[in-house]
Amino acid sequence: MKVDKVRKKFVLYAELSVFILLTVLLSVINVINFTMVAEDADHMTEAISFSTGKFVKEEQSPENTENSENTENTESTESMKNERRKFGPMGPDSPEMKASLRFFTYAFDKDEKAELIEYRMSALTQSEAIDLARSLIKESTGWTNLTYRYRVYEKDGKTFVTVIDQGRELLPSYRTLIISAIGELLVLLISYLVLVKLSKMLFKQFEEADRKQKAFIANIEQDFKMPLTVISANTEVLERKNGSDEQTKAIDRQIRKMTELVKHLGALAIFEEKDMAVSNINLSELMQSFVESRKEKFDEKKIALDSNITPDINFEGDEQAIKKVLSELAENALRYSLSKAEFTLKKKGDRIIILQTNDTDLSNGSVDEIFDRFTTLANAKDKNTAGLGLSYVKDIAKAHNGRVSAKVANGIFTLEIAL
Repeated sequence: MKVDKVRKKFVLYAELSVFILLTVLLSVINVINFTMVAEDADHMTEAISFSTGKFVKEEQSPENTENSENTENTESTESMKNERRKFGPMGPDSPEMKASLRFFTYAFDKDEKAELIEYRMSALTQSEAIDLARSLIKESTGWTNLTYRYRVYEKDGKTFVTVIDQGRELLPSYRTLIISAIGELLVLLISYLVLVKLSKMLFKQFEEADRKQKAFIANIEQDFKMPLTVISANTEVLERKNGSDEQTKAIDRQIRKMTELVKHLGALAIFEEKDMAVSNINLSELMQSFVESRKEKFDEKKIALDSNITPDINFEGDEQAIKKVLSELAENALRYSLSKAEFTLKKKGDRIIILQTNDTDLSNGSVDEIFDRFTTLANAKDKNTAGLGLSYVKDIAKAHNGRVSAKVANGIFTLEIAL
């Protein structure tokens, strides 16, 4: 049922929307989380750089500071303190954080000879730390080995490399990332179940309306068949008695038009209701037989009929529906061809291509509107058509996971069905 397809699309698009919103929201949260860890790490490496590779003890008295070898470093540290962020006892400036910080600093001269400035790390040996620091000499600031944040800076003609271990600080961020992924999956599952239940409630009235519409079409088909049969029979009686005239010809044309309309409406309703009887079809043989059976009609209208059918093409589908497609293609060719028509069957990649081509007086461009219901092009030879045949072709193609298109180029009309 088409309503059922709409309901499934509603669930799919709603679920996709939930997925996109959750992904964006959780991505922003996690990006901010990891960015804050990086900023805290940079804040600490900056503090270390101000004191030339070490933390200056904050409890130093002014006298001790004046007697220290690096008064300039102390002044820089004090300036940095005035500008730093205030995180309280949990922030990167807390004494406990500084006391427990795992880091090392090496200074390198122009010959890349290493000098140990500070080493407070147990995850790496000193030789490993020297090698890591030496590999970062030409860098600036960033991450290495996933958990180490580094800063490279110049002082007194030397290159200093400070590396701090942020594994402990990053652990909550990675846990948040994992929890976010699991939470998103749970929310998607719950939202899917809710949407399925909700969609059934929302679309219940539409499904009922669809059922009534199909019942109405079926009733119309039955109600119209009898009057049309009676009118047609009486018209034939009048023609036998009094001969054919304009009135009886007009009645006959309208009867044929109404009969075709009723036939197509009934066929559309039946096709939407039933499950396709899928079977293996030798499409090459079916199409060859179809072309041969229609040749006489084309000859009557003085239309040269040709075919180009690749042999042994098989297809899994509803044989009756495919026969209906071929029949509609033949009717379309008879209605629009000027002097020649051709039917082609071939393979193109993993698709089966059915082509109906004919000469035409239409202008170049796409003419996909012919697949709309109740649409007939202006150059049709037979105006007594309901304009439903090719819409039926489109529905059948879609039911077989195919697509249709039509165009005019250099006076040749091409209708393509890709299955």
